[in-house]
Amino acid sequence: MAETRDGIRTDREGPESDLRLRMRGVSKRFGATVALDRVDLDVAAGEVHALVGENGAGKSTLMKVLSGAIAPDAGTMALDGQTYRPRGPLVARREGVAMIYQELSLAPHLSVMENVLLGMESTRRGWLGTLGVLNRKQMRSRAVAALAELGHPEIRPDVPVCQLSIAAAQLVEIARAVAVGCRVLVLDEPTSSLGQSDIEKLFELIGRLKQQGHAIVYISHFLEEVRRISDRFTVLRDGRTVGSGTTDEVDNDRLIRMMVGREVENLYPHSARVTGETLLEIENLAGVTLPESASLALRRGEVVGIAGLVGAGRSELLRAIFGLEPIRSGEVRLGVYSGAASPETRWRQGMGLLSENRKEEGLALGLPIDENLTLSKLDSLGPGPLVLPGRRRRAAADWIDRLGIKCHDPRQAVSSLSGGNQQKVAFARLLYHDVDCLLLDEPTRGIDVGSKALLYEQIDRLAVGDPQTGREPKAILLVSSYLPELLGVCDRVAVMHRGRLGPLHAVDEVNEHQLMCEATGIKESV
Repeated sequence: MAETRDGIRTDREGPESDLRLRMRGVSKRFGATVALDRVDLDVAAGEVHALVGENGAGKSTLMKVLSGAIAPDAGTMALDGQTYRPRGPLVARREGVAMIYQELSLAPHLSVMENVLLGMESTRRGWLGTLGVLNRKQMRSRAVAALAELGHPEIRPDVPVCQLSIAAAQLVEIARAVAVGCRVLVLDEPTSSLGQSDIEKLFELIGRLKQQGHAIVYISHFLEEVRRISDRFTVLRDGRTVGSGTTDEVDNDRLIRMMVGREVENLYPHSARVTGETLLEIENLAGVTLPESASLALRRGEVVGIAGLVGAGRSELLRAIFGLEPIRSGEVRLGVYSGAASPETRWRQGMGLLSENRKEEGLALGLPIDENLTLSKLDSLGPGPLVLPGRRRRAAADWIDRLGIKCHDPRQAVSSLSGGNQQKVAFARLLYHDVDCLLLDEPTRGIDVGSKALLYEQIDRLAVGDPQTGREPKAILLVSSYLPELLGVCDRVAVMHRGRLGPLHAVDEVNEHQLMCEATGIKESV
């Protein structure tokens, strides 16, 4: 490959006649912040092009420019050699650019059918022309066809989206893109809420779209997905293009170095841990629907992981423990406390939950960073019941620095942050509250490699404690769909299958294949 200052070629060799998408010198500034600085991106017809970089690198901003959501300050775009200047997302969709964002953009009160065809509804025609009446029969047929192409005909078109799981709702987003008949399909972290079988079906669909000549931009923090699904890649860092090339000509270490601008060694730190007393114990716990039965003991100074497929009941288990879901039967003991309790009580008892759904449950998007970060613990921010703004800002600034949250200042709105930085704010709240027992539900969902390394380091420090300062080790219960993460970070792991939690295994006694067999119900001894 030709070399640049970053060691990777940034030009594309060969004729440009096969280019479906061409972006040149795209720049965008938000006030004093330069989000994009002369970014280039080429994607050919029949190509899967991976766009990678840390959260805040500019990936989402670049794709919002492409999809017409925001206008660039400078630069040019072309589709199939023709100038492309979308005046809005609807225009972009009509010109063949379909965008699926990491955070779902569905109307929850509308049906699956209405969401799939939103803005592209079929209408009846009469002898005077269009009647303006929806042709719901034709719309239903189109929605069913799109869902069938995804391999999910079981999703009924008449069901309101609000009744679907996160995984099913994301599939509706993908079906909407398929129904557009797109020339360029942008997938922003499409597998973040999908189980393995759904991921495989998505990859099969991407392969079919590629063979049909579609240009696909694939954004993911999972480098194994990037290597498997993409033909070429482009790396963004701090709003600039720092490298591009053929995926099979670059290794993971090189990609990570370009993404973060430094070496990342020992992604899963695992210091020597000393377990102490049992902090959390659940016995035959059952919820109204899920879980059906779960028992485990979590000790101070250890990280216990819970694996399983989407819908197995992992999130419901954490929510029942924390008091967000009712308990039908069973027992929960947290230290000296016993029985069910509300979330407010759990905070006071020393337990915190990081929800997998940061957009609706993990954060108050209308509030700034400092208020979100300190929301669960205000008693140290001023005399009596008062909260001193300066003291709150200083407390937030400390955690912003520790977790590397990219923002202007602590008063910046959480809604304006990238998804990964929003997740850091939600995690920082647990650290600020200084809870003894942390329930982490998919904590690295949507987080880049550099941020994952920082988060894993924090989890390791929490589990180890600090004898010099007298900070005791914490107890951490971690739910994750990413098996390498569980095996790398945890001390023990259990698998949930159809609402039932299996036995705990030491991580050095199991592998990914054995855990997946247990998660899918295949009879193989672990």
